[in-house]
Amino acid sequence: MSGEERVASGEVRHYRDLLVWQKAMAWVESAYGLSRNWPVEERFGLTSQLRRAAVSVPSNIAEGCARRATGDFIRFLGIARGSLAEAETQLILAERLSYLSASDVGSLLDAADEISRMLASLIGKLEDRRK
Repeated sequence: MSGEERVASGEVRHYRDLLVWQKAMAWVESAYGLSRNWPVEERFGLTSQLRRAAVSVPSNIAEGCARRATGDFIRFLGIARGSLAEAETQLILAERLSYLSASDVGSLLDAADEISRMLASLIGKLEDRRK
C-alpha cells in the first residue's frame, strides 16, 4: 500500500511517507537548480517568486498532513496545487524571457503535471474517506 493510500485510509499520517511529497521536494530542487543562473536583476523578482511558489508545494502537503483533520488536509493539498500552477506559469515566463530552454521547462512541466495528478488523486481519496 502506498503512503498516499495509507494516509487516505487513516493508517499513516506522516508527510515524509507520501510519494507526492517526495516528488515535490525533488521538483523544488530542480527548480532551484535551473533558476540559479538567471540574471542578477531577477533575484528579487522572478527567481524569488518561482522559488517561493515551488517551496510552497511540499510545504503545504506537509502542513496539511500534520493538521490531522481530513478537511484541513484537503484544503492544504488544494493550496499546493495552486502553488504548483503558479510556479508552472513562472517557468513558462522564464522560457519566454530566454532564461530557460524549452527542454528544461518541458521536463519541469512534465514533473509538475505528474505531481498535480497525484495531488488530485489524493484529494479524491480523502474526499471519499469523508463520505
